[in-house]
Amino acid sequence: MRYSLLFGKTRKEVSKDEISLNAQLLIRGGFVDKLAAGIYTYLPLGLRVLKKIENIIREEMNGLGAQEILMPALQPKDIWEQTGRWESLDVLYKLKSRQDKEYALGSTQEEVVTPLVKKFISSYKDLPLYLYQIQTKFRDEPRAKSGILRGREFGMKDLYSFHTTQEDLENFYQKAIDVYLRLFTKCGLKAYKIEASGGTFTKKFSHEFAVITPAGEDEMIYCDACGFAQNTEVAKVSEKDPCPTCGKELKKATDVEAGNIFDLQTKYTDAFDFKYQDKDGQLKPVLMGCYGIGTSRLLGTIVEASHDDKGIIWPASVAPYLVHLVALGSDPEIAKQAEKVYQDMQQAGIEVLYDDRDEQTGVKLNDADLIGIPCRVIISKKTLSEKSAELKARAEEKAELVKLDKLVNQLKICSQ
Repeated sequence: MRYSLLFGKTRKEVSKDEISLNAQLLIRGGFVDKLAAGIYTYLPLGLRVLKKIENIIREEMNGLGAQEILMPALQPKDIWEQTGRWESLDVLYKLKSRQDKEYALGSTQEEVVTPLVKKFISSYKDLPLYLYQIQTKFRDEPRAKSGILRGREFGMKDLYSFHTTQEDLENFYQKAIDVYLRLFTKCGLKAYKIEASGGTFTKKFSHEFAVITPAGEDEMIYCDACGFAQNTEVAKVSEKDPCPTCGKELKKATDVEAGNIFDLQTKYTDAFDFKYQDKDGQLKPVLMGCYGIGTSRLLGTIVEASHDDKGIIWPASVAPYLVHLVALGSDPEIAKQAEKVYQDMQQAGIEVLYDDRDEQTGVKLNDADLIGIPCRVIISKKTLSEKSAELKARAEEKAELVKLDKLVNQLKICSQ
């Protein structure tokens, strides 16, 4: 992609009302645009990152044996009344049609997925079943804050599992924990599994997946040696206590909740009288679990966890492009060589953003740091004389000269 043609350029300043770091960097970097509090447009760079996050999640969900569906965001009032959440869920957006029918904008999907599955499942032979979707959600947050970490409109992956036995549910629940930890790692994050209250979803305990960052709204007690962690609200240990798992001193930190999972038992299947017929012909309640990850929230979490004073530092797995190619100087030979490098990268399947603008050196380099693409390649008068390109990783200070005939292969190694 040529930066001169890219829709959504960098900005020098953002509104003083935008106090969260993720929003400041994403707006300045040309990834998102704020329409209203808690409501953002994803520009081409931001959408590329979001799609890569979604693809990592999709790959892991498919690997779990889950099938992808897409459920309505516009949901009739009666299904919410059936679970009692039309009145109890205070963040629910409610609206009325011209025919005086009432609807909710989906903030979660238990009320939709449970009667949906009931239509197709009747026997123990049909279970277990795992369904997921990646969809836009809506929540009437009283005070939308923290940029895209807490929005009124946001992306979410929600997975729902249906089981005949508690043992089967618990086995899948553990598999989901392992998958969640792996996919967060793939997104470049160190996530901790912590026990937390089930909240509105269940009276039992649930698990959250937390990433340490000052931008978080929660606190946890954790061990950085073995990964033990508990939310301070339910913690049985305190800061500086010995870790109950490995004995190391425990620490306390602010964190962002990057995902959560719940053992729902029969909370929603009871509400919709959803039962299955066992081997003996007896009707028994279906057990459920739900597993959520805010996709847009995850994007913001990555920014909060991976940046410096110059801008974002994207992990290669979710970066909008692998390479930021920069041509410095007005010599036509520089532009000619940069164009050849650009074409070579594209032919080799390397994702590259080419800054071909007629702009000052400082502007181009500052923009490259702000945007935060993993590898920066510079073509300049200096590199021309040595038939090389300057290659620098965004997270490192030092650059190296790489011969042009070896550049593509070197970048392929960097992408692995």
